[in-house]
Amino acid sequence: MTETVIPLDRVDLAIAAGLVVLLALLTWQLRLGMSQRVLIAGVRTVVQLLLLGLVLKYLFDTRHPLLIGLIGLVMLLVAGREVMARQRRPFKGVWGYGLGTLSMFISSFTITLFALNFIVGPDPWYLPQYSIPLLGMMLGNTMTGVALTLDHLTQSAWQQRAVIEQRLMLGEDWRSAIRDISRQSLRTGLIPIVNAMAAAGIISIPGMMTGQVLAGSSPMDAAKYQILIMFMITAGTGFAAVMTSWLGSRRLFDDRQRLRLERIKTYTDQ
Repeated sequence: MTETVIPLDRVDLAIAAGLVVLLALLTWQLRLGMSQRVLIAGVRTVVQLLLLGLVLKYLFDTRHPLLIGLIGLVMLLVAGREVMARQRRPFKGVWGYGLGTLSMFISSFTITLFALNFIVGPDPWYLPQYSIPLLGMMLGNTMTGVALTLDHLTQSAWQQRAVIEQRLMLGEDWRSAIRDISRQSLRTGLIPIVNAMAAAGIISIPGMMTGQVLAGSSPMDAAKYQILIMFMITAGTGFAAVMTSWLGSRRLFDDRQRLRLERIKTYTDQ
């Protein structure tokens, strides 16, 4: 198998960008109100990925653990911001940002460190060629699960506040009063990654496997790495969603087990 990658030049990327521009024009013609968001997202993709390429090139050359840790921290903080931005009714104050960020930190970093030290085993264990991509895939997918879990939890609690308060008046504690909502929030958060696992290899070829095959790796080696990644992401998303659901549910009640919806933002749905 040839171990070379076909290089892409600016013209190739411009042609691909033209497809996004056509999509933006179509959304504008259909009056979807999405054309500007599509174009801005496209520009962000170009800028962010090019900057990432420069940063990773420098990291691969230096391999300094403090710089690698700093990059990981920045990735976590940005992921926390994205989790909060994707919710229609986020928690107010530091909880709006900290709850999802804490869950992702504990879950994603723990599983990534475990995989680096006990499964993949690069030398040194923090080798950026492995640590940064693994952590990035963990955070990117866990972020979606956490955001969906929190969004469903707070939205459902607001919509079903009368049911929750009736259960509390009948003598149920906060766990029992919100149990159904919490469970459904967990299911919502886990649906994307479970669907991704079910479709992998039949409906879709996941990103990491595609990249390795394009780079000239053995398809079987690429498949093994993709299996590892899928299992890591599923476990990380599941643990983070469970943690987020429990912490978020607890935050909705005070010490006297009264429902406190003033702790979430209740402005107009987006």
